Amino acid sequence: MPELPEVETVARGVHERVRGNVIESAWFSSMPEPFKTKPAAMVRLLTGKKIDRVYRVGKHIVFDLSQQTQWIVHLGMTGRLLVCDPVAAIPKHTHAILRLSSGRELRFVDARRFGRLEARKNDPFTGPGREPLTISPEDFAALFRGRKTSIKAALLDQKLLHGVGNIYADEGLFRAGIRPTRRAGRLGREQLFRLHGALQSVLREAIRLGGSSVSDYVDAEGVKGFFQLEHKVYLRGGRPCLVCGTEIRRTLLAGRGTHYCPTCQR
Repeated sequence: MPELPEVETVARGVHERVRGNVIESAWFSSMPEPFKTKPAAMVRLLTGKKIDRVYRVGKHIVFDLSQQTQWIVHLGMTGRLLVCDPVAAIPKHTHAILRLSSGRELRFVDARRFGRLEARKNDPFTGPGREPLTISPEDFAALFRGRKTSIKAALLDQKLLHGVGNIYADEGLFRAGIRPTRRAGRLGREQLFRLHGALQSVLREAIRLGGSSVSDYVDAEGVKGFFQLEHKVYLRGGRPCLVCGTEIRRTLLAGRGTHYCPTCQR
């Protein structure tokens, strides 16, 4: 599933390409799964609206439209949001096409149909948790006080921090030198401050490199990211640690494959 850096990359790319356009028409597929708002209602709410801004909230892409309207896209596991020339072949599993005043089209493509599309009016979307890139060290540490779950599971809890997923939890914990199995509530203030800085650092680096393409992720023009080349532990189970040479271990935490170095992370 695309995480914060991938969603941020897509949102920035779409914003650059569609800001100021008017949505002249909207089409949605007959598959019910991707729609939190019924297609007929989305057509009514989106048609004729100007796109003022496109940005990320957690793992969601938010379109601020005219008349206090928003269109909210969650990419799910395999979702793609592409800005295309209308003569370009329409990919299989396309579930939304917005025709824009520039003559281009904005298409939502999702093979597994785990993504979600929603339109709302006069009800701004704020996301389920705190924003990892702007939360202060003190507020970050406060999120985990008294929690009995592992720190890896706590990082994946979108009601605490929205946007962090499996890749960046593993990579952030490695940079902070914290083992993912540690109980969140038992980590000290200094350790949590270190994790705060490490997580923000890895997220910003991943954004700069266009995200991690380890499966289906591509940006708004269909281009893959490069941060997967910088991974230190994620999907490197059984291989030597790039820092100390110890074999990277893989375990399951919160139902997710988790990778760590038993020497570098305590």
